[in-house]
Amino acid sequence: MKDYVVEKKKISSTERDIEILVLRPLKNARPKSKTPGVLWIHGGGYRTGMAGMIYMSRALNLVKTYGAVVVTPEYRLSYEAPYPAALEDCYAALKYLKEHTEELGINDSQLMVGGESAGGGLTAALCMYARDKGEINIAYQMPLYPMIDNEDTESSKDNHAPIWDTKKNHSSWKLYLRGLEGEEVPAYAAPARQTDYSNLPPAYTFVGDIEPFYCETLTYIENLQKAGIETKVDIYPGCFHAFDMIRPFKQESKDAIAEFERQFCYAVKHYFAPQKK
Repeated sequence: MKDYVVEKKKISSTERDIEILVLRPLKNARPKSKTPGVLWIHGGGYRTGMAGMIYMSRALNLVKTYGAVVVTPEYRLSYEAPYPAALEDCYAALKYLKEHTEELGINDSQLMVGGESAGGGLTAALCMYARDKGEINIAYQMPLYPMIDNEDTESSKDNHAPIWDTKKNHSSWKLYLRGLEGEEVPAYAAPARQTDYSNLPPAYTFVGDIEPFYCETLTYIENLQKAGIETKVDIYPGCFHAFDMIRPFKQESKDAIAEFERQFCYAVKHYFAPQKK
């Protein structure tokens, strides 16, 4: 018997409605106090993937073991609509989370955002977008091995590692940006273009050191640290992109998953971002 329930809902976004999945612990598995609300964003290079990937993601156990409420959006993919469609859909899901905290039993000062790969990229972009709009305060971000730099880095150029490589990276960015180049590319599309990292949420991430996003992940964390933001990153030697999802039975994946959950528990105890009344 599952110790959580899943509801499928439709919400309004820009130009169309989108579906979201809402995962909640059963009443007997709920914390006595209000719980964090987590927006979890699937990966897939901005061009593939689906909300159903939540069942193989790090977020599922946040519901099952720690009693969090998780919302995951079926955001528009780049083959259907390029930037900014995905970001707009994710922001709509974040607004849903904020507007339904009482109904879902969520502590509205602990809205968190996370995701893998392109979902990690959208996590970083959404934190910047929400900060600048000033409507929703995010307490914590978990951009796991995020896809955030549309320009080549030392690790993303000439990379032939399993799962994600230079060729896939170039074609996915081209489809997502659809004609945007150079200085035209905003930080909300490629967060590595950001120049102001102040007042962003504390962050945790992990990454393998043979994958394309190794350098951009470390640079993102370094830039947050320079801005005085609390962060932590763990590096897993010899690990490729999304290793924790592809081979969860391997020891390095078990280690990464355990540390991710420890960091989540630390965030629940230490990070709060009250909403404006």
